[in-house]
Amino acid sequence: MSKRIHTKLELKAFRKELRENMTPAEAFLWKQLKARRFKGRRFTRQHSINYFIVDFYCASEKLIIELDGEVHNNPKAKAYDAARTLYLEGLGYKVIRFENKMVFENLASVLQGIAFCFKS
Repeated sequence: MSKRIHTKLELKAFRKELRENMTPAEAFLWKQLKARRFKGRRFTRQHSINYFIVDFYCASEKLIIELDGEVHNNPKAKAYDAARTLYLEGLGYKVIRFENKMVFENLASVLQGIAFCFKS
């Protein structure tokens, strides 16, 4: 019997709360990704993989997109993010990160970076 690692039920309420209170950068990028608007790929937001909740996830590409604000710019947060990324990559996912300000200042570059990760 395989262990369930996606959308753990015990995180359902927290994921919902995060979706209802997205950061401005998450909301801005979500407008581009939702409803298969970006290259026909289906993305989910605030998706849990094991006990980590990722900002955006595309199952068909095994792609995780993380948006980082100022709170990520300290040594403790950077170490946590690096360990989290290593764990998720160990499960076979591709993790890409963008700073929040990049979403607003250079959305085309962010979308190009996401598309670059697609298999085809």
